Amino acid sequence: MRYYLRKLAFYGAALWGALTLNFFIPRMMPGDPVDILLAKLQQRGANVGPSARRAYELLLGGNTNDSLIHQYFAYLGNMLHGDFGVSVSDYPTPVATVISSSLPWTVALVGIATLLAVLVGTGLGMLAGWRRGTWLDSLVPATTVLAAVPYFWLALILVAVFAINLGWFPLLGGYDVSLSPGWNGAFLSSALRYGVLPALTIVISSAGGWLLGMRNMMVSTLAEDYVLTARAKGLTGRRTMVWYAARNAVLPSIAGFANSLGFIVAGSIVTEQVFSYPGIGSKLLEAVQNDDYALMQGIFLVITVAVLGANLLVDLLYALVDPRVKANG
Repeated sequence: MRYYLRKLAFYGAALWGALTLNFFIPRMMPGDPVDILLAKLQQRGANVGPSARRAYELLLGGNTNDSLIHQYFAYLGNMLHGDFGVSVSDYPTPVATVISSSLPWTVALVGIATLLAVLVGTGLGMLAGWRRGTWLDSLVPATTVLAAVPYFWLALILVAVFAINLGWFPLLGGYDVSLSPGWNGAFLSSALRYGVLPALTIVISSAGGWLLGMRNMMVSTLAEDYVLTARAKGLTGRRTMVWYAARNAVLPSIAGFANSLGFIVAGSIVTEQVFSYPGIGSKLLEAVQNDDYALMQGIFLVITVAVLGANLLVDLLYALVDPRVKANG
């Protein structure tokens, strides 16, 4: 119990630190971000009054008469109620609505692709490490080359081959715009077809790194005494590989998977941009291009919470996989 309480306290402090940084960073930027926001709102035909200026001053900082402490607690209250302000890029849509509409696309695409990359890479790495010197082990250098290929370059190659030349998959977008989004077969099949190439880009680029890491850990684990003891007892090769070697070799991959799981929310900005995919990565790029500080703050906060939550979950699961961690903690 002490281990779990310490972890919860640590991540709670980390979340408070992230919220604090998210509050102070706009206030350290040169110029007045409030004036930039209000000017863009006026360009879009918005009627900007004193109440609108004060709302953005409280959210981003500006020429306000309130003390910094008062602004800080007002900001925390807004975050607690999910009030991230109004997006300039999608005015007058609230930031929370913009994030909630784009987040499921990124979670579905990058989440499933990352999970597939981890499972495929870890599984093949386990087999390659167990059967050193075989043809499977000789393929490891080729997979590491793929891991070094930039996302955008691989995405362009897949688009040129499978979308333009062969015409197997759509070129751009997240779904057929002639369909109404909803939980129906036509829309889901369309979204799945549009997501194949972006997901394939992520899987091909990521699986090699997981394969190499798992393969090297398997090779190191096979020299441990408990693996030699299992073999001496006459246990089957499959049981020795899975329950003795792979179970311990996979521990570093679990920690790496936590970071990957958290950054799913950030998405693959370049990949989404190449395929014009309606994910949160595209919204973040749009926010940067339009100086949409409110949307940037909201997305950064969601990314931070996702990363901290994923790491907390894996830390708690780590204690179940390896009881020594809880004992030492």
